[in-house]
Amino acid sequence: MSLRVLVTGGAGFIGSHLCERLLESDCDVICLDNYFTGRKANLEHLLSNPRLELIRHDIIEPILLEVDQIYHLACPASPVHYQYNPVKTIKTSVLGTINMLGLAKRVGARFLLASTSEVYGNPVEHPQTETYWGNVNPIGIRSCYDEGKRVAETLTMDYHRQNKVDVHIVRIFNTYGPRMMMSDGRVVSNFAVQALRDESITLYGSGSQTRSFCYVADLVDGLVRMMGKSGFCGPVNLGNPHEITVKELAERVIAMSGSKSQFTYLPLPKDDPERRKPDISLAKRMLGWEPKVPLEEGLAKTIEYFSREVRIADSNAKEHARG
Repeated sequence: MSLRVLVTGGAGFIGSHLCERLLESDCDVICLDNYFTGRKANLEHLLSNPRLELIRHDIIEPILLEVDQIYHLACPASPVHYQYNPVKTIKTSVLGTINMLGLAKRVGARFLLASTSEVYGNPVEHPQTETYWGNVNPIGIRSCYDEGKRVAETLTMDYHRQNKVDVHIVRIFNTYGPRMMMSDGRVVSNFAVQALRDESITLYGSGSQTRSFCYVADLVDGLVRMMGKSGFCGPVNLGNPHEITVKELAERVIAMSGSKSQFTYLPLPKDDPERRKPDISLAKRMLGWEPKVPLEEGLAKTIEYFSREVRIADSNAKEHARG
């Protein structure tokens, strides 16, 4: 009998890739999304699959479903989106997680929380291990997301200890790939879109801050492995330990897209982490997981995707301008 799997945020960037992977494994998939950052277009190629069910729903409201597993991904994850409505963002992390954990408790479902490397804040430990408690500003402009996810982790472990819910926590580091939104404000999407349009590439600060970029297919593999790992709650880091400066990433995107773009430097946003690199020793040991897709290969696929998206967007803009 097929597993019945709920994916909250299933029409989003990572969620849509996860739905695709689960359908390939012959699961029955319920995709729950309010379409704030998710898009039906991300699932368009899957809509004819009878195993997929789409429900428009905001998880800050309870919902009754019968499922075996819950992948809880729903929450805006880029600063542009989560700072647009910070109160709603923290409601999604807190009330949404309570609702999904309550559902898992009622139906005996296994629950996976998609947490984030943002729980480490601007880290003073480098690279970041799961035992590091973080350096987060609780009243800063990013705290609606950072602290929301920290509370979500707390709730998840409390439901496990108090109610014996079978839980799993992953901390996701920077992830990239096709189906990212053009306007999400993340560096990969920003750089790709600006480079493809030969616009000036925006760098904040000197561009010397570092990130570690994991291709979405590798990340989804880690999520599935974690869900299948019995008796291991985590948290566990999922990310690529290959560290690169933001400026070096921009230079690669310019070169790979054949762009004429130059750089524009702007002040560093408040509370923006200076360094970010996961220690994935635990994921290797417990899940047998590590990323396999090299940055050059992943960037090539991502730039190809954005090339199509930019062409469509620019064409639509011209049509609109003509009236």
